[in-house]
Amino acid sequence: MKRPGTAFRATAAVIAATALASALTGCTRLETTAPSAVRATDVQARFGTVDCREVKCIALTFDAGPSEHSARLLDILKEEQVPATFFLLGRRHVERYPELVRRMADEGHEVANHTWTHRRLTELEPDEIREELERTDQEIERLTGRRPTLMRPPQGRTDDTVHEISRELGLAEVLWSVTAKDYTTTDSDLITRRVLAKASRDGIILLHDLYDGTVPAVPGIIAELKKRGYVFVTVPQLLAPGKAEPGEVYR
Repeated sequence: MKRPGTAFRATAAVIAATALASALTGCTRLETTAPSAVRATDVQARFGTVDCREVKCIALTFDAGPSEHSARLLDILKEEQVPATFFLLGRRHVERYPELVRRMADEGHEVANHTWTHRRLTELEPDEIREELERTDQEIERLTGRRPTLMRPPQGRTDDTVHEISRELGLAEVLWSVTAKDYTTTDSDLITRRVLAKASRDGIILLHDLYDGTVPAVPGIIAELKKRGYVFVTVPQLLAPGKAEPGEVYR
């Protein structure tokens, strides 16, 4: 498969670095909901075999795929019996690897929306925001038969307008609590250490499977977190028996 160009990787690294500085350092005030708060809202609802009220759950999430590395990642997740949540990009990703999108859905992973072109939604007009999200939704639904219910705004940048449009489209916004900053390094051991240092119950781990060092780090991350007693779940499973509400933001 064709590898992403150097210019694209460099741009992605700058975008991701800016995102984390904005979303995770508290520069922007943002009301978010923790998974444990969602679970408490509907204690009688039916849900899957994993009860995150009783066991120590954590969610692996991957942004900006599918990529040339996604097939290997899916092999690892299948072997380890670990579900993940994939926030997919439309242009040059879903378009290029439709078979991987189908495989993600077929193998039980949550397939979600990361916009069509990775533009900062907070800098767009409402019609442009809607186009970024709706086009990706439509393509994922065409490939998998299921319309996404979750989205992750590029760089973690969101605001009231994004919330409103997400609500219209039936999308809840999902941020993260753990990042490996894998856009800054190809050192898989470093990526592993960064994740393990910040992992905690109900954590949402952000990784990017398009970077060379990330997928090789995944087996070690899974092995150590399993050793620590964590159970891997998708984001919807993490929230169950509650559910993500469109237009709300979860971290």
